[in-house]
Amino acid sequence: MKKLLIIGYVWPEPKSSAAGSRMLELIQLFLASSYQVIFASAAALSEHRTDLLSLGVLEKSIELNSSSFNDFLAELKPDVVLFDRFFTEEQFAWRVEQVWPQALRILDTEDLHSLRHARHQLLKKIQTNTANETERQSVAPVLAASAELYTCMVEDDVTQREIAAIYRCDLTLMISRFEINLLTEYFSVPKQLLHYCPFLTVNTVEPSTLPLFSERQHFISIGNFRHEPNWDAVLYLKHAIWPLIRAQLPQAELHIYGAYPPPKATQMHNPKHGFLVKGWAGDALQVMQDARVCLAPLRFGAGIKGKLMDAMRTATPSVTTEIGAEAMSGGLPWGGAVENSAVAIADAAVQLHADEVFWQKAQQQGREILTQYFSQENYASLLMARIKSLQNNLIEERQQNFVGVMLRHHLHKSTQYMSQWIEAKNK
Repeated sequence: MKKLLIIGYVWPEPKSSAAGSRMLELIQLFLASSYQVIFASAAALSEHRTDLLSLGVLEKSIELNSSSFNDFLAELKPDVVLFDRFFTEEQFAWRVEQVWPQALRILDTEDLHSLRHARHQLLKKIQTNTANETERQSVAPVLAASAELYTCMVEDDVTQREIAAIYRCDLTLMISRFEINLLTEYFSVPKQLLHYCPFLTVNTVEPSTLPLFSERQHFISIGNFRHEPNWDAVLYLKHAIWPLIRAQLPQAELHIYGAYPPPKATQMHNPKHGFLVKGWAGDALQVMQDARVCLAPLRFGAGIKGKLMDAMRTATPSVTTEIGAEAMSGGLPWGGAVENSAVAIADAAVQLHADEVFWQKAQQQGREILTQYFSQENYASLLMARIKSLQNNLIEERQQNFVGVMLRHHLHKSTQYMSQWIEAKNK
């Protein structure tokens, strides 16, 4: 039986984040493909982590900057090593190459961190010139074109680290076609190093079981508070958007869900203003399908947004920004509205909340995105076929990626010596 070693940045929490759901999908795919799956992480065990053992996945706690990982790897001898985001590739890939170089090395980006970081920096730059917190949190989303994004990203440390990790791996899983185009057209990353792999399943809730327009109520916003774009969206709602909605719908309520809400978020809870911070949702799909409209006014970010996928799965119309809808519709009409100003977002949200015909049309458009865009290919089969092809031609594939060979040589030396110095210091 082939072995897959996943080195996780954190333990998977599919009920807390889209990244957790994505990781669980990959685990289930490899299990179904007759792989033994071992999940290792140096992170502390988390409150909402999924029960991997019940799935037949072995768990292993590992240490940073410790040769004990080398011993573990030498005994395991995995066929495939999957790095969960580029941070883990930096920390452990040189050890994999040193101990078991024949393992196929795959990087799962989740979303392109350097793109998200660049947009965040652009937003902060605009906010610097504002006079107060309300004005600061009323700044519109970052809508920089690819050329401007490249200029912002090219000299940034996060970009250089992430793209170097992509080159060092045999294959990188990308969840967004926009990000693939950015990497290949502006950063000249070879297409063969990237593999488009969005969410593998688009399971929808049975339409006959979903509440009708008249049976749904309230607005919903949902997202892990530790993910910066989500927290920023809550601030945008609080200061700029929700007051406009309440002015038109005085009895409206916004229910805000998300794992790990900090005190600064729970302190915003204000029933008098209909702004209800509810925190952890045990069943995200249930609270989504009970709501009439999903609000996701993301001002920066990257990748595919799990909250918007869940909205479409539960036929809940959503109002988001171009950032939120990026790479999520393939040009098809959005299942709700895409707007980029607080006033336009609020007006669209009010219309969806009040107009049943408009709401039902948005529902149908969301379903069409799921069926025509996200279900147009068997992405699970395509991924396993690509992995098999790589395994059969690994030497040739690596020889064609000289930049990756060069980067592994230089980074592995510097990272290796730093890690060994830390390990010696800790003894």
